[in-house]
Amino acid sequence: MPDMYRSPAIESYVDYGEIRGRENMEIKTQLSARQTPKYTVPYYGTNESEVKMMLPNKRKAGLAWRESHGLFGWDLDTESAYDKARLDTINPLTMTPENAETILENGEKLYTSMCAHCHGEKGDGNGTMIQSGAYGDMGVVPDYKALDTLSEGKIYYSIYYGKGYMGAHGSLLNKKEIWTLVHYVRQFQRDGYGKFDKVGKVEESDKSEESK
Repeated sequence: MPDMYRSPAIESYVDYGEIRGRENMEIKTQLSARQTPKYTVPYYGTNESEVKMMLPNKRKAGLAWRESHGLFGWDLDTESAYDKARLDTINPLTMTPENAETILENGEKLYTSMCAHCHGEKGDGNGTMIQSGAYGDMGVVPDYKALDTLSEGKIYYSIYYGKGYMGAHGSLLNKKEIWTLVHYVRQFQRDGYGKFDKVGKVEESDKSEESK
């Protein structure tokens, strides 16, 4: 009767590498949950570009996000850095002819599970939740094509910290996943995005955010 002394529920500080006489040496001695000290940077390997991508955000949400988007305990600034995020025009997850298909495939999976219910399968803001009227007068989601001048940084910032009625996704997705979504959103906005010609140049209209 192992359930009498080992709960089937997930518990903190329990070694799940050995359960009911079965051993999994890959996870043995690893704690199931542990709160790390504030500002601790997880180990992400030795790929310099990926490590930099996963470092803490230099653009932070303002203190108002604590109440408006429930970011209690987050590292926030006095004022929002959303407007400054327009200066971040380059996605650190570089898309190449070799990885474009994989990035967009991963982006589709993330988008389908995290975004499509509101933003719609085609990014037109007509997702099933909006069609249902569940959000009432609040259920107005813009068509991505109308936001095609937003910088990479502003799209990332909006997903990570939340914007308007959209909640923050920084606790649900890691930074690489959010930058993957930025690529996926771009294909709704720009024809040919993610497709490369014979010399490896991306085929997409060259649009940049208007100065504000």
